[in-house]
This record gives sequence, C-alpha cells and structure tokens, in this order.
Amino acid sequence: MDILLEFVKTTGFWSIGLGNILMILIGIVFIALAITKDYEPLLLVPIGMGAIVGNVPLIEGMSLSVYDMHRWVLEDGQVVYQPGSVLSYLYFGVSWGIYPPLVFLGIGAMTDFSTMLSNPKLVLLGAAAQVGVFLTFLGAIWLGFDLKQAGAIGIIGGADGPTAIFLSSKLAPELLGAIAIAAYSYMALVPVIQPPIMRLLTTRQERLIRMKPPRKVSRREKMIFPVAAFLICTLVAPGALVLLGMLFFGNLLKESMVTERLANTARTAMIDIVTVLLGFSVGASTEASTFLTRQSLLIFGLGALAFAIATAGGVLFAKFMNLFLKEKINPLVGAAGVSAVPDSARVVQMVGQQEDSHNFLLMHAMAPNVAGVIGSAIAAGVLWAVLT
Repeated sequence: MDILLEFVKTTGFWSIGLGNILMILIGIVFIALAITKDYEPLLLVPIGMGAIVGNVPLIEGMSLSVYDMHRWVLEDGQVVYQPGSVLSYLYFGVSWGIYPPLVFLGIGAMTDFSTMLSNPKLVLLGAAAQVGVFLTFLGAIWLGFDLKQAGAIGIIGGADGPTAIFLSSKLAPELLGAIAIAAYSYMALVPVIQPPIMRLLTTRQERLIRMKPPRKVSRREKMIFPVAAFLICTLVAPGALVLLGMLFFGNLLKESMVTERLANTARTAMIDIVTVLLGFSVGASTEASTFLTRQSLLIFGLGALAFAIATAGGVLFAKFMNLFLKEKINPLVGAAGVSAVPDSARVVQMVGQQEDSHNFLLMHAMAPNVAGVIGSAIAAGVLWAVLT
C-alpha cells in the first residue's frame, strides 16, 4: 500500500490545482474555437495545446517547465552546470525575441504592398489605428504598471502578436506570457470584436461607399519600396530596425523575382516552423502559478480596450479624411488599420458585402492593413527607445 501511495504522489492527479484545471480548459477552448470557428487555427491550436502541456503538474526535481532554464550553480565549492528543460530551450526563442523577426521575414515574403503604393493616403489609416497603443500605454500607467510594463502592454493595441512578444521581451519579460496570449487571443477574435464597432461608428450610407479600383503598380516601384521604406522608417524609429529589416528583406526577396526559392522558403516552411515553435512555447508558458494573477487579468482587460480603440481610431480617422476628400473612403476600411493581417481586411470585406454584395473592399483594406504592420513595428521601436 505504501508503494502504491508513493506512486500516486508522483502523478499529476495528486498535485493538480484549480488553476491548472482552468488553464487546461482554456487551452481546450482555444483548440475548439480554432477547429469549429476557424479562428486563427495556425495560432490557436499550437497555443491551446501548449497551455494544456504547460499546466500538467510537475514533480519536484524533474526539469520539464519552460521556466527551468539552464544555469550555473555552486555545489560543494565547485561551479556546476545544470541543463534546462527541453521546453525552456524552445522558449528561448520567445524570451530573447528571436522568433518575431523570423515571422516578420515570412510576412514580408507573403505581403503585396501594391494596394498601399497605389493609394498612399490609406497609409494614414494604419497610422491612426496606433492610437490604441498609446492610449492603452497611458491607461496601464494609470492602473499602476511602471513605464516599461505599460509600454509592453500598450503594444497589444497594434494587434500584432510577434511585435508584442518582441517588445515585451525587451521591456517587461515578466509579463511576456500574459501579453503574448492576450495579443494572439484578440488577433484570433478579430471577426467577433471588430464588426460591432464598425457598425456602431458608421452609417449605412457610409458603408455603401464604393472606391475606385487601385492603379497598377510597376515592378520598379515594388522593388524600390522595401529599401526606401526601411531607411525612412528606421531613421525615424531605430528600435524597429530588426523587425522592419526582416519584413522588408522578405518583401525584397519576393519582389526582386530573382530569389524566388528564398522567398518561397521564407513564406512557407520557415514561417510554419517558427509559428509552431512560437505558439506552442507561448502556450506552455501559461503555467497557472505564474499566469493567473491580478496583473494578467488587467492585461487582458487593457488588451481588449486597446484593440477596440485601435479599430475605432481607424474608422473615425477615415470619416475625418472624408471631410477633405473628393473621392470618399469607405470608413469600414479604417478598421483594417490594425495589423492583424489579413483577417482585419477580410472582416472589412465581409461587413461591406453585408450592405452591398457587389462592393469589393478587400484590396482597399489591405493597404491600411499592411501599413498597420509597419506602424505597430514603428510604435514598438519608439516605445523601446523612449523607455530604455
């Protein structure tokens, strides 16, 4: 009987807590949403499974957690190396900000900036949506977070998971798990969060506005843009150098037409591998003991507010621009200023076609959508520079 009792004590059933059960259920919900609702399955399935794995209770002395990092310790007067867990090595790419630039490389190799180049004024909508970042930054300070933590929380408003991970790894690594989960959760819930805000802030007449088809952009423009845009953006915000450098490098691989093999690798196999590692290790970092805190709940609340403000900021700025434009912009397009590519643009198309099935807004919405990717990276670079 004693042997049986000792065995039972080594099982997860003995030490599992209510917090672990709650986080496992959240992981299951993420997976269910991905499968049944098709909400960002490439993100929610790895994150959900990671949350389940990360909340199985561990046995004392077994190095299994993402937080069991390798270290040097002093034993009997000698310095001894203790290796970390396997998961901690996977998590290394998150905690040191390695995965996000690789994701940006893949995004750049997939992105077509033609619609943005054909109608440059739509870039302003991507910039306007960043109001969510800075208002949330102020809100986090008001709630008692320090400046660095507030900056890391604020970037959730950009609706860009890799950027949120990159900045929080630099400014507030202790909040990395909560910020990453919040950012990716709201990215996945774009089809749920954005439509009510878009309808609330626009009239039916505005939603029916049709825009002219974008002009054809030359190959020369496409090749010049990544180099020119990188120099301009990073001279303004040097802190965005790594993210934007990889984004525009990936785009140059695509548009140069002479490195198709590299571009294809970046936008397929490489970004898929990084997404798996990033999503799973972020999910595994949500151990109940470190994740279920008052700070985490505040971050989730601020993240939702940030995303709503960013969406509203883009829509309202489009309405403001229409006061001065002869060729009106459909204000729905402003909601795509957040950098949840391409889901926000698809939501704009969906809401627009609910009013007029022959109104095609997708290509127009992609302009502020990709501008939002650039804008969130610049916002992160500015916050990093100012707060360090």
